[in-house]
Amino acid sequence: MYGGMGKPSILTLAVLLGPALIVFTALVIVPVFEAAVFSLYKWNGLGPMVEFRGLANYSQFIRDAIVHKALWHNLIIAVVSLAIQLPLAMALALIVSDRRFKGAMFFRTFFFLPYVLSEVITGVLWQFIYHPQYGLVRAIWAILAPAAHAPALMGNTSTVLWAILVVIVWKYFGFHMTIYIAGLQDIPQEQIEAATIDGASGWQVFRSVTLPGMRTSIQLSVFFSIIGSFQLFDVVWAMGKGDPVNAGETIVTYMYKIGLQRFNIGYGGTIAVCIFLICLVFNLFYQKALVREET
Repeated sequence: MYGGMGKPSILTLAVLLGPALIVFTALVIVPVFEAAVFSLYKWNGLGPMVEFRGLANYSQFIRDAIVHKALWHNLIIAVVSLAIQLPLAMALALIVSDRRFKGAMFFRTFFFLPYVLSEVITGVLWQFIYHPQYGLVRAIWAILAPAAHAPALMGNTSTVLWAILVVIVWKYFGFHMTIYIAGLQDIPQEQIEAATIDGASGWQVFRSVTLPGMRTSIQLSVFFSIIGSFQLFDVVWAMGKGDPVNAGETIVTYMYKIGLQRFNIGYGGTIAVCIFLICLVFNLFYQKALVREET
């Protein structure tokens, strides 16, 4: 099964990589190329594609005000994720990883539970929480301001995005916390003990020992956070489909509306290709930056 110099033979590579390559090609490569073809036509998904538009759909994408709004929302989600979600996950990972903390296993499970819930269930659950008539927000508002009506957070264009951001942070911080816990477990305890014996404070230990030791975990978490911010769909859709007036729209919910609800498969394919390119370009630059750091 193996050729010279200990390298695997072509047959071994075909057996081991073949099934995965077939699945990847069928589910990723082929759909991307199909979307690229659709993006060149005006097509409703029914019948043959006959109205060739060339790059007109891409020109429309650049000029589309809703696209600009949706991408801005995605950018806000990414920034909030980096500025709030990841630091929160780091703080909780440090707490539940402390050997002196009793009940660490319980709290690890407790904080991870929101991530276990499906995105649709999460969206529906928080719709009830935010409901201005019988939700949890209404109950809290009745205590704080009994004479006033509870705010309709999901029905107000100025609050809907922030309401969604709360849900996103709540849902996904447990995933990043788990990544950080794994990173903390890879740091030799002897290094932390040596720094403590040398008189380093807790902050100095974190800055000089813990943080550098978690470099790979942080890089992975940042990557997932940013890529995930531009692929967000299920939670937003379940909470109100990006409405009212596109105030909670993301680029993926807009693609779904255009392509499948309005039967504009051509322009929907254009949006899909642009999302793919955005994620691909970010991935290439991010990986290049990481390689430059390591060298």
